[in-house]
Amino acid sequence: MKILIIGGTGTIGSRVASHFAANHEVIVAGSNSGDINVDIEDSSSIENMFQKAGNADAVIAATGKSKWAPFDEISEEDFYYGLRNKLMGQVNLVRIGRSYINIGGSITLTTGILADDPVPGTTSAAMVNGAIHSFVRALVLELKGHPRVNVVTPGLVEDSAEALGHIFPGYNPIPMEKVVNAYRRSVEGTRTGEIIRVY
Repeated sequence: MKILIIGGTGTIGSRVASHFAANHEVIVAGSNSGDINVDIEDSSSIENMFQKAGNADAVIAATGKSKWAPFDEISEEDFYYGLRNKLMGQVNLVRIGRSYINIGGSITLTTGILADDPVPGTTSAAMVNGAIHSFVRALVLELKGHPRVNVVTPGLVEDSAEALGHIFPGYNPIPMEKVVNAYRRSVEGTRTGEIIRVY
């Protein structure tokens, strides 16, 4: 398979890219690193990325940012940042990228545990994650099976536990192998419209 991974140098993306690269052709796209550069807030940049990469059997979006701050401190612009970046960035990866997916191929988006189990200071992130879930559930009703589109939504992963563990007290870090297997399930499986929770 030929697999394009956006965010393939990040905490989760690098593990996913390393796994798939063992047996498949992997192209990594990132804002400042990787084989191709892309700004997911810019539709023309996304289009350019797909043109450079060419058709693929799978696209994985392990990317997207939103503002974390107490609700009393978060501004309207802070909310728009998450909407432009993580939400519309991934929506546009599907909207534009579906034309570059080979028959039988898939697109896998990434959210996180905050959609189901938010913690203080994550109103923007939780909102964006939940919106992506709803987007995919509605989207697959219209795509008629091509491409398949799923979402992987991990909890606190072990590679982020040291940096983020204090925000999630009492959470057991998720082994990275389990997270990678969730992406395998989306890419190598046959399901579509699935929210693959890794908690």
